[in-house]
Amino acid sequence: MDKKVRVRFAPSPTGPLHIGGVRTALYNYLFANKMNGTFILRIEDTDQKRYVPKAEEYIIEALNWFGLKLDEGPGIGGNYGPYRQSERKDIYGKYALALVEKGFAYYAFDTGEELEQKRKSEEEKGNQGYKYNHATRAEMRNSLTLSPEETKALIEKGENVTIRLKIPVDETITFTDKVRGEVSFDSNLLDDKVILKNDGMPTYHLANIIDDHLMEISHVIRGEEWLSSTAHHVIMYKYFGWEAPEFSHLPLLLNPTGKGKLSKRHGAKFGFPVFPLEWNGGEEVFEGFRERGFDPKAVINFLAFLGWSTEDDKEMYTMDELIQAFSLERIVKSGARFDFEKALWYNQQYLIKADNNEILAALRSGKMSNSIANHSDDFMVGMIDLMKERAQFYDQIITDGQYFLTDPTDYDIKTLKKKYKSENQNHLDNIKNIIADCTEFNATNLSTKIKNYISENELSFGAILPILRIFISGTLKGPDIFEVMGLLGKETILSRWAKGEDLIANLSKE
Repeated sequence: MDKKVRVRFAPSPTGPLHIGGVRTALYNYLFANKMNGTFILRIEDTDQKRYVPKAEEYIIEALNWFGLKLDEGPGIGGNYGPYRQSERKDIYGKYALALVEKGFAYYAFDTGEELEQKRKSEEEKGNQGYKYNHATRAEMRNSLTLSPEETKALIEKGENVTIRLKIPVDETITFTDKVRGEVSFDSNLLDDKVILKNDGMPTYHLANIIDDHLMEISHVIRGEEWLSSTAHHVIMYKYFGWEAPEFSHLPLLLNPTGKGKLSKRHGAKFGFPVFPLEWNGGEEVFEGFRERGFDPKAVINFLAFLGWSTEDDKEMYTMDELIQAFSLERIVKSGARFDFEKALWYNQQYLIKADNNEILAALRSGKMSNSIANHSDDFMVGMIDLMKERAQFYDQIITDGQYFLTDPTDYDIKTLKKKYKSENQNHLDNIKNIIADCTEFNATNLSTKIKNYISENELSFGAILPILRIFISGTLKGPDIFEVMGLLGKETILSRWAKGEDLIANLSKE
């Protein structure tokens, strides 16, 4: 490829970054790095009415958390700035005026009230889906219907002055999309979109085209929701006489049922985050993947396969491996169902593969650090090693393995009642003595001695081991009980055994 690859992720700071936006950023990042290109962040903040303070900081923090390193952007610099559209306002006006001068755009003076009145009037006539276009522009107040003198006077007055793109009549607008192939639109079905608002700010369509051209963007990789707007963009590229970038429109992220676009409402309904980081919206606080306890590498791996596939069945990829494997040609057209259970699976796989000392460092600095403060690093590493294959999140190692840290307070009494038989009490006493007499107190010795005793006395493992497990951990769930015993040590085991005997004594009284 002769042309230098330059791609941009261009979110609007109107609220928290949706997880679907993260996937868009990821695909841009993977493609840029695969092609030794440039990954750019551009903040599209032309809609000042919807601008949300701190949204830009949120976007950048999220990209940093995922490890999507920017080459150019706000706070980073580059030779194509500024990278906030609000700081490029003076650039757009002259291009809009150039289109007017060439006859490709025109001034429009219709107020919001007039537009709404026209829309209602058309609907009353049975004309649903009113558009300001070739069929209706002659009925409106614009420089195509007014005299040059009237137009000049209204421009000088400065009220409700917008510039609209003049869409050609009876043309087929065609472009090639890397994901969808050849895409065509009938120009007669397109509206004359406003490209410059009455406050002098451009709309998305004008700013997007100009910035992509001036920043030498080679490939536009964005969500499917922008596909219908691309016809207008292609027209503008033609009007300006510029070469258009290559387009790739990504499939939608669908809710878990596969019906409809994923939204924060679905997150609330199904109980999972749809934002990368926590977002405090004032009245509502939305949990993020980070706050839920996800490893960013796991989320990246999960998102990569929502709309893209590789040639093999491998599911676990490092970022470098994703970069090498990525291609626009393998992005699918159909929407990708957001399977949160798969996200949990990925997180568990990363947890299992994580170094125990790294997990310990995360727990020591985490929100549950106080609960492990009195336990040595060696003990905690042992606990982590036993628990991590049963956990999906770091903190779950502590919550589900609480019996490692303190004596159980909640016992599975129902199972204890079912499993305990008074005729086995003598055997339980003997097993306690085996534990007390064990000089090399480790999982291997304990397992061998206790299992041998059970076998030699023709006992059922199911009659003895559940009681042993409940005495020590309070529950039947958990890792190998002999491994647990070896880590806790003889003193703790015998102390818990005594409490277990008290439980048995109380059962006998009932």
